[in-house]
Amino acid sequence: MLALNSVSRRYGDTVALDRLSVAVPADSYVSVLGASGSGKTTLLRIIAGFEEPDAGTVTLDDKRLDGVPPHRRDIGFVFQNFALFPHLSVGDNIAYGLLYREHAPVTDAAEIAQRVNDIIRLVGLEGLASRKVSAISGGQRQRVALARTLVTEPRIVLLDEPLGALDANLRERMCDELRDIRQRLKVTFLHVTGSETEALLMGDIVAVLSRGTIAQFAPAATLFAEPRSADVARHLNAYNILSGTMESGRFRSPAAAFPLPAPSSARDGTPVEVALRFDRINVRPASSGGDAALRARFITSEFTGSSVLSFFRMEDGQLVQVVSHLSGPMPETYAKGEVYSLAFDPAETVPFFERAA
Repeated sequence: MLALNSVSRRYGDTVALDRLSVAVPADSYVSVLGASGSGKTTLLRIIAGFEEPDAGTVTLDDKRLDGVPPHRRDIGFVFQNFALFPHLSVGDNIAYGLLYREHAPVTDAAEIAQRVNDIIRLVGLEGLASRKVSAISGGQRQRVALARTLVTEPRIVLLDEPLGALDANLRERMCDELRDIRQRLKVTFLHVTGSETEALLMGDIVAVLSRGTIAQFAPAATLFAEPRSADVARHLNAYNILSGTMESGRFRSPAAAFPLPAPSSARDGTPVEVALRFDRINVRPASSGGDAALRARFITSEFTGSSVLSFFRMEDGQLVQVVSHLSGPMPETYAKGEVYSLAFDPAETVPFFERAA
């Protein structure tokens, strides 16, 4: 198990990691979801040993890693830009780590050839061993970068936004392949990404990195259904966040008033934020009203292929997003500038009493 305990890292006045603690189980695929600048790459670099924490400890199977040189940590790193040697062939790129590593380099040509051929078959690069990496596709270069890491048999593989340089169709295929490869090797993958879709798809467990710490660490399905804070819900890009206060046990704001899904002992005037999923809203004529409904003016819709995302703006200026999945009946079309009633079931909302800063 990989464990970070109260790890902090600063760059001048900028706090990249703030007393971050997390335990990554062995034989797992963990996604780390965070916005740009949230400290994702810093986290990986500290685990890999490219940087040292200002405070805190990093351990692997109860052995301290902080202070240990990167090449002695038994950790693989797949870089976002692949970092391959363009003048070398696919096979030579993969063999490089075996030949030139400081600790226990492999010098037997037959063993190198066997291990390189085995890993080439594993990642689906058969027939390309002699090809220059400059002459293969982006998806194939991604596999070479992964193979070069896996051939050294690390205990943990760190992936720094490994799909970011690939087109959409290739990303989908590589998602399946990465999960399959990890499952066959039984090695832990720690995969950082800024895409909530990728994080939820790839990770058995998802860690949301926010403000330099882990805001939530949970199975993907649990995280999506039960975000721990409004900040986590915002990272998922699937929830509208409504801000208001408690009044007689109900949520109240200038735009809406409705009961919360469970009774609350919060006093009147207590700030509360409520997360409302995009796909849990029904768009109705403005005259229909209802106890749990938001009056909002339609702005525009976007077709995403599998769904339609519609944008509405309330009188206070807040944007509300509504998703209609195309697996069901075709969604209605709305008149631009027209006011609608956005109705929902209060039982499906998620309240937070510690407002995000």
